[in-house]
Amino acid sequence: MYVIIVYDVREKRVAKVCQFLRQYLNWIQNSVFEGELTKAEYYAIRKEIEKIIDENEDSIIFYIFRSKEAMKRETIGITKADFGHVI
Repeated sequence: MYVIIVYDVREKRVAKVCQFLRQYLNWIQNSVFEGELTKAEYYAIRKEIEKIIDENEDSIIFYIFRSKEAMKRETIGITKADFGHVI
């Protein structure tokens, strides 16, 4: 599955959420990650995110697609993430 995660968390938890998501997904821009995940990885991420955030103060949105091909992305302006150098 192809997943986009968008988050809005308190400043004291931003670094922890960002570092955690970098283990699984590509950083796209501030508070946005995306990439291919297995179902097991997706559920592991959800479980860990629930431990990191405060559900009374923070917000995480998961956009889930069957595949990257099922998703279309258009960008206006600069692209913050450069996928050309990913190994």
